[in-house]
Amino acid sequence: LAENGAILGFHAVVNPAMLGYGIEAMIAVRLPEHSRQNFDAFREYVITIPEVIDVYHVSGEIDFLVHVVARDAQHLRDLALDQFLSRPEVGHIETDLIFDHLRPPAHA
Repeated sequence: LAENGAILGFHAVVNPAMLGYGIEAMIAVRLPEHSRQNFDAFREYVITIPEVIDVYHVSGEIDFLVHVVARDAQHLRDLALDQFLSRPEVGHIETDLIFDHLRPPAHA
C-alpha cells in the first residue's frame, strides 16, 4: 500500500502534556484577500511553526483551521499575535480552546 501511494506515511500519537504543552486550540484563519499568492504564502509558512499539529484548508467563512499546542494561556496568546496576526496574508483569526482531543483506536 505504501508503494502505490495508498499509505502516505506513519506517525506516532504523542501526549502533548508530556512535552510541556498544557493547552490545545484550534485557530480559525481568514485571509484578507483570496489569491493564490496569499494562499500559498500562508500554507508554506504555517507548517513551519513548531506548535502546529495539523492544518486544514476548509470552505466557508474560514479559510484554514490550524490545530496548535501551547504551554499555557500566555504562550497561546503570543503564538496568536506573533505567529499568526503578524503575517500580511492573515486578515482575521479566532481561537477556540480544545477541551478534549480524541482519536478512534487504530484499526487492525
